[in-house]
Amino acid sequence: MSDLYWDFVEAVWDTISIYDGGDTFIEQYSKATEKQKVLFSAHWAQSEILNGGLGQFFSNPTGVLAPEAVEAFIKIGMPECAESISNAMKFFGKPYPRDRSGRENLIEQFYVENGDDAIPLEEYENIVADKIEEENGGFWESANLYAAQG
Repeated sequence: MSDLYWDFVEAVWDTISIYDGGDTFIEQYSKATEKQKVLFSAHWAQSEILNGGLGQFFSNPTGVLAPEAVEAFIKIGMPECAESISNAMKFFGKPYPRDRSGRENLIEQFYVENGDDAIPLEEYENIVADKIEEENGGFWESANLYAAQG
């Protein structure tokens, strides 16, 4: 099976911005189809997490879509991955900060309190990466199966 899921992501790649803050993201995201939203969020999350861990995901603009990524992983059949990301999000408090600078400030505060060698969210890093690669056949299989559903 090819990466069928990517067709849904590519269709909204240039129309949903993760770079312009929470309000813009939510407004643009709301205009996509359900499959586009689910696959866009799950794609960004897995891509960032596998590339640079949860720290990269949450400190980069992609962190704006963390709540949507949790929902997306549930919908593509990866509830354990969703739960692990949701647990990691608790680091940032409630409500979850869509604003990147708010997330960066909390991460910086962690380093001040725990030292530069400490790793925020360390307890979730390997769990989330393993779930992305293995749960329900892994992200790519799960995403493609979801994309293929009628």
